[in-house]
Order: sequence, then structure tokens, then C-alpha cells
Amino acid sequence: MYRKFGQFIDGKWRSSSDNETYEVINPATEEIIGKASKASSDDVEKALKSAEKGFAIWKNVSPWERATIIRKIADLIRKKNNELAKWMTLETGKPLSEGLAEASGSADIFEWNAEETKRIYGQTVQSRFKDTRIIINYEPVGVVAALSPWNFPLILAARKISTALAAGCSIICKPDVITPGTVMELTDIINQCGVPPGVVNLLSGDPATITSQLINSNIIKKISLTGSTRVGKLILKQAAEKIQRVTMELSGHAPFIVHKDADIEKATDMAIAAKYRNNGQVCISPSRFYIHESKKEQFTKSFVEKTLKLKIGNGMDKEVHLGPITTKKRLEEIEKLVEATKKEGGKILCGGKRPSGFNKGYFYEPTVFDNIKDNFQIMIEEPFGPLSPILTFSSFDEVIKRANNQAAGLAGYICTASLKLANETSEALETGMVAVNTPFISNAETPFGGIKQSGYGREGGSFGIKDYLNLKYTHLGIL
Repeated sequence: MYRKFGQFIDGKWRSSSDNETYEVINPATEEIIGKASKASSDDVEKALKSAEKGFAIWKNVSPWERATIIRKIADLIRKKNNELAKWMTLETGKPLSEGLAEASGSADIFEWNAEETKRIYGQTVQSRFKDTRIIINYEPVGVVAALSPWNFPLILAARKISTALAAGCSIICKPDVITPGTVMELTDIINQCGVPPGVVNLLSGDPATITSQLINSNIIKKISLTGSTRVGKLILKQAAEKIQRVTMELSGHAPFIVHKDADIEKATDMAIAAKYRNNGQVCISPSRFYIHESKKEQFTKSFVEKTLKLKIGNGMDKEVHLGPITTKKRLEEIEKLVEATKKEGGKILCGGKRPSGFNKGYFYEPTVFDNIKDNFQIMIEEPFGPLSPILTFSSFDEVIKRANNQAAGLAGYICTASLKLANETSEALETGMVAVNTPFISNAETPFGGIKQSGYGREGGSFGIKDYLNLKYTHLGIL
């Protein structure tokens, strides 16, 4: 399946210089999907030179012309949404319906950034001198290294690539080895829409080796990473040597707060939608459920009942709600965390094991816990899977203190019927994003990102493009 692709350098698909490949596994069947091209050091150098040449061309393309090309990409993504969805289901295991939604969201992001191209506003400041003018404008930062993860391979690559294109930057995208085909298909779409050679490049292969070589190059001016906090810290240390600009969206551990006035049926519907999307393998997935003590029994009963109705299986089956865990390593880590939670005193209300009836595949039952304490491992370590610990609280100050007692600060969820309480809770939470009475946070028009050890910088919305631009101030004397 990967033969028509490879490394994308200077506007062309090519095999790696040493013809090395690596195997990609279907997590639902444990079968080999195919062998993807593995970039060599020589390929990385070629991609760097290609991107440098591409930047010299693209930065001089007018904003309106860039916008036209980026909009074409959005339109073609929509036409090829079924192909893209199938790639995602094969490589990640997520249901086709989720893949189609991700393709749609990716098209929206390209469409949004097509318009952002025209909205890079500068500023004129009134000078204190009669014979001078103060002009402030933005310029593209240069060549971008985009490091994209496997859990949302299309939409996260789309954020980085479309924003770089809108800003006038060239880019080298490094997809995860788990999901190269999805991003290769996206790159092929981009290539069909008139982007000049060298502006968008793709390197597939060993993450650590490729990333290190990219960051060590003087050609790279900005790094955009979506990944774990552990990896983020390593990237930051390397980037510090070159003083490269870095945008990071890292690990999360989102609190889900249900106040005593909340509609519990709506709250559990919201919890199901937010928690089990992509089988909980989502950085903004709610992973700590704080339920007001007066509503805990009602919430737990409804949440467990709805969880048990979710169908597990191969994402190619239209009736499936939950596909497999994407990797064997992630499955084993989830199993270890479940065992640790049981040993600490957690009580399993449903799930807690691999489902019966599957001879192959990295499947795991959605699991709900009771009797959880704040110092349990599951409350500190990001679960990144279908694990839901339920706790109670009695007062506003108590739940805010406990919710904020986490190194991560990416997202938070609130359920309440009170506008006043919703606003107070949102303002008190130490997170970059908050969803009130809705499971949806990520949209093309909104800034995505966190605080504390969840990273810094934003992707999306009118703020995202600023991280791909340099600010220049000119004090102009009028002769």
C-alpha cells in the first residue's frame, strides 16, 4: 500500500536512498499493512535543501494566490474523504465514522487557513516625531519541522502544514511510523493542488534519528510538536542549541467536573462522547471524573450503562463504536495501569480486561473505576486509553484545588446549569481550554493548546498563525 509513496522531497515521491523500509501493522488484525519507506540521513539532508529552496519561492507568493492554493487542498480533501478515512482505520484502528469526521475537520482547517493568509495584519503606530513613521509587520519565520503523532494523524498534520503554508513558510513533515500512509495521502493531495516543489516535504522513518538531524540543522527555524511531555522536554533541550522557535502541544490529564445542578443524563452523554472518541487515545480526553457527592450514584449508574452499550470491533465495521488500542505497547501500558489501580484499592465497575471473542487485535474493554483516591497512579499518569476513574467532591474550592493539582494543563470539562458557576469554574481551572456542557473543544476556528507541562503556543484559530511569523518593526524617517 505504500509503494506509490515514499519520501516526498522537492515535489516528488522517491524511495529512500538506501531503499530501507519498515513494517506498518493493522491494530485490529495484527497483520502487516505494508512496508513504508525509511528515510536515510542523506534523505533528510535533501529534504532540508528542498525546503530551503521552497521557502525562497513560497514567501514571495502573494497572500491571495497562497489562499487559492490552500483552498484547493481543502476541496480535494473533501473529495477524498473516504480514502483518507480508510487509511486512518487501517493504521490506527479508529472507526470509519471517526476517520470521516477527522477528514472533514482537516478540510475545515485548510479552508480556515486559506482565509487566514489574507488576515496577517500589521500595524502603524503614531510616531512621536513629525518626520518619522512606525510600521509593524509580520514575515514568515522560515523552514518549519512538523512532528506529528499517530492518534490524529490527519488533522494534526493538517494544522501544521496549512498554517505554515498560510504564513508563507515551507515545511518538512515527519509523521509517526505508525501512521505514515495517512499523511502521505495528505501530502499527495497537497502536491496535486499547485504547491511549488520544495514547499511541502515529508520524511518517513525513525523519529529520533530524523528529528535530531532536523533540529541540528541551521535551516530549521521553527519546530511544531504534538506529543508527550517527555518527548517535548527532549526536543526543547535540542532546540535550545539553535534558539529555534518551538510550539508544543503535549500530554494532558483533563478533569471532568459535574456540579450538583447538572443534568445527569446530558452529563453522561457528554462524558461518553468526550471520553471514548478514538478509544480515549486523545490528549484532551477527560481522565479524572469529579462528580458532586449528591449526584455520584446517579452519574455512575448512567455512565456505566452507556459504556456497556458500546460495541467493540474492527473499525471497518460501521456498527463499531470502539476500535482497538493502536499499538501493542499502548495496550500493555493500559493493562499495567489497570492492575496498579486495582492494587491501590480501585474498584472496577465495568471492563478491566481484553474482550472475549477476539483472537487477534489490540482490543481492550472500556473500563470505569470507583473507590479512587487523588494519589493513585491513574490520577497522576495520563491514561491515554478507555479508562475512567470516578471521584466525588463536596465544595467548589475543593474540586478546583484537586483538579488543578496536576502537572498537565491542557483541557477541562464542566457540567452545570448555572452560567455563573460555569464562568467561575472555567476561570479557576488551570488549563488552556475548557468545554462547558459540550464534549467538543477542537475546531478550525479556535486556538488549541495548553499551559503548565502541557506545552505552549497555539494551533488553530486566529492565534495559531502568529507562531509561524516573525514580528518586524521599522522606524521610517521621511526625507
